[in-house]
Amino acid sequence: MNKKRVTWVDVTKGFLMILVVIGHYPGELDFPLSKYIYWFHMPAFFLLSGIFFKEIKEDTTSNKTVKKRFLQLMVPYLFFLLTITGIRYGMEISQGNHDFSWYLNDLWKLFIAGRFVRGAYGVFWFVTTLFFTYLLFMWMTKYLSKVQQISLLAFCYIAAHLQSIFAREVISESAVESAQSIPMVWNLDVVLMAVVYFSLGYYGKSLWMNVTKPWLFSAGALAFGMILLDQNGLINYKLSMKFLRYDHMLLDLIIPISFIIVIVGLFQRITKILSLEWLRKIENHSIAIMYLHIFTDMILNDYFEYGVVGYTILCTVIPIIISIIIQNVIPYGKFLLGDIRAKRPMQRYADSGMIIIT
Repeated sequence: MNKKRVTWVDVTKGFLMILVVIGHYPGELDFPLSKYIYWFHMPAFFLLSGIFFKEIKEDTTSNKTVKKRFLQLMVPYLFFLLTITGIRYGMEISQGNHDFSWYLNDLWKLFIAGRFVRGAYGVFWFVTTLFFTYLLFMWMTKYLSKVQQISLLAFCYIAAHLQSIFAREVISESAVESAQSIPMVWNLDVVLMAVVYFSLGYYGKSLWMNVTKPWLFSAGALAFGMILLDQNGLINYKLSMKFLRYDHMLLDLIIPISFIIVIVGLFQRITKILSLEWLRKIENHSIAIMYLHIFTDMILNDYFEYGVVGYTILCTVIPIIISIIIQNVIPYGKFLLGDIRAKRPMQRYADSGMIIIT
């Protein structure tokens, strides 16, 4: 398992992280690349997480696993939330913004988070959604039978689409406006859709760990066909998990899965020939890239002009440099980036023999 993970999983995640960066490019492109990236890149992250999910037996406590996932996901979330907010507020104050009510309103939005925070916080929704998706799936596999699990997943999938239809048809045709009209902390309602993609990774593990040629060619033909249909105006498919945009109950499974099969299948074959170490390096620093690429662009675009290539390079490399600095300069830096194997503050005190009085 570890060897397979080294040879293709990390490389695939590194590639997907580049797509995340490109997907947030603020400029216009002649080819609707971002649209097609959104067809599959976020479902892919949930699905890949599901592949490596380990079921907990009913007679086993869940506390240790929940704590592990919290440290991996929510500690970096809080660290970057506080860091970015501190820098933003420093910039606001330096520019003369002393409106106390503005800061209170902003802090309230940051607490609600999810789809209600934009700009530098545009990706934060994914982390809270993934954490609660994991908790839900852990509970499902621990206490429910296989039939009950499938039934609950079907309910979640239908409920997610009904919510999307309500938002789009009743509230507003604008995905952003309609989604933000539905109150929900941390985008917890997106778990309804995310848990389905997560489960596809878990239940289809044998397929994903070894994508065969028939699967690869069939999925490739289907994915290419969908792009052709969209280019010729025969379909107008869109997918935005963050803003509850699920257009089609059937295509919301077929299109993401076909693209993910192609990407996974290709990288499983490419990594047998090439190491693609640079993509593994990107994955190693993916936490910092995810949290900082939008904020990096917000700062740089006031001083520099660049196209999509320059944007992608700068907004990938600079967060990697910051990640290296955090790990090697800041105390407990690796822990703050979600490395639970790194020594945490309490561990370091214990190892040094210090006695902590509380």
